[in-house]
Amino acid sequence: MFAVFMPGPMEMIIFGVIILLLFGSRLPGVMRSMGSSISEFKKGVRETEDNPDSKKP
Repeated sequence: MFAVFMPGPMEMIIFGVIILLLFGSRLPGVMRSMGSSISEFKKGVRETEDNPDSKKP
């Protein structure tokens, strides 16, 4: 049933081209901010794992 709604490789390529046309100029900034957000999240998780006694109630 759900296989009918799954996009194939050609639809994914068309979708990617449309995204690049719409957001091409802003895409590097968005990816940079997502990368820094992920690294900050990982740093926070690592600090929490290093100090398990410092949990707030």
